[in-house]
Amino acid sequence: MSDRSGYTIWFTGLSGTGKSTIAEIVGPELEKRGALVEYLDGDVVRTHLSKGLGFSKEDRDTNIERIGWVASRFTRAGVVTLVSAISPYAETRARARELVEEFGPFVEVFVDTSVEECAKRDVKGLYAKAFSGEIKEFTGVSDPYEEPESPELVIDTEGEDPADSAAKVVSYLEERGLIEAAVKA
Repeated sequence: MSDRSGYTIWFTGLSGTGKSTIAEIVGPELEKRGALVEYLDGDVVRTHLSKGLGFSKEDRDTNIERIGWVASRFTRAGVVTLVSAISPYAETRARARELVEEFGPFVEVFVDTSVEECAKRDVKGLYAKAFSGEIKEFTGVSDPYEEPESPELVIDTEGEDPADSAAKVVSYLEERGLIEAAVKA
């Protein structure tokens, strides 16, 4: 038996907000404090677990439900699961929350960044293709993103260094008692 307590941190926001970058900074900090950490990145999951799904509402919902189910299994096993997925629809995020909360806490982190800023950061050129109509069903441009109504944490990454954003997540986890506060030297 393990004395580890699992939980899921669910980073949601438009493409290019910094969800994965923040998660990749938070994860090692949690590991330093003894957590077993696993990552479920939306792009990686689409390659492996959700291969063949498109970007219709139904396929997006299926993708997020699959991520939620896997996160619930990790949470149950005492793993801290860092999910980085656009997850544009509130109802589907709520279903993922229900799956996870059967076994442990669900911390929704809304990474709030404007479409304009995301487009500036876009190294793949996806926003330009979406603005020109070349990509259909692009979240935040031609497809909706339903902002969370009551996330546990909101991070505005415009003008903020990813390390500072990650520090806010870690601070929240300390305040909530999900991790012990770092010992000050």
